[in-house]
Amino acid sequence: MPRATNSVASRQRRKKVFKQTKGYFGRRKNVWTVAKNALDKGLAYAYRDRKTKKAHFRQLWIQRINAGVREYGLSYSEFIGLLHKKNITLSRKALADMAMNNPEAFAEVVKQVKA
Repeated sequence: MPRATNSVASRQRRKKVFKQTKGYFGRRKNVWTVAKNALDKGLAYAYRDRKTKKAHFRQLWIQRINAGVREYGLSYSEFIGLLHKKNITLSRKALADMAMNNPEAFAEVVKQVKA
């Protein structure tokens, strides 16, 4: 009896990978073994970087808050420590947005913290 390879399923599997690698450079988009490896690596990077994206945004918020509070004679760590002492619960995201886009409101928060 001849060996069955189930070519329909194999073709579907390859088409799925080629559809996902559309737009890749060179043989990464149209050679099965290269495309499969490139896709696996790309998906691994995407998973990893969804996590690191959160860390990078936190770093950005901290830099913006630090730049904002330096104008009032505080450092970032002093400011956050005073925030916790005063039980003011604002996220770093909100504080950074205030420091950049609404300096008057940020000045009020700093005044409350310093008081």
